[in-house]
Amino acid sequence: MTADIIQPDGWAPAKGYANGMLAADGTLYIGGQIGWTKDQVFETHDFIGQMEQALRNIVAIVETAGGQITDITRLTWFILDKTEYLARQPEVGAVYRRVLGRHFPAMSMLIVAGLIEDDALLEIEATAFLGKR
Repeated sequence: MTADIIQPDGWAPAKGYANGMLAADGTLYIGGQIGWTKDQVFETHDFIGQMEQALRNIVAIVETAGGQITDITRLTWFILDKTEYLARQPEVGAVYRRVLGRHFPAMSMLIVAGLIEDDALLEIEATAFLGKR
């Protein structure tokens, strides 16, 4: 099986990984996205702001591959602070709906001790199914 690298136009190059890999069967694997911009700059050090940016990054990769939000089948969240996540549920829900609408794929959430990028407060990876190419 072959796969194509998916990299949105204008994004800084990923170093040592791919933002997305589209397999021949139409499955799109999206590497963990954090709350930085296409230029790999954190514009916010707030959990909700970084969450929104990470979700927008996922949508950009799906759309670059020719898909749409409803093609997302799985999200795996890695967060540093369970207490903040739970305390900010109304904001989490509002931002989620603003970016992904009322599309709710299978999800897992893990509390982790740290992420590779020191300023990252969360990381979200995704899988989407775009159909056979």
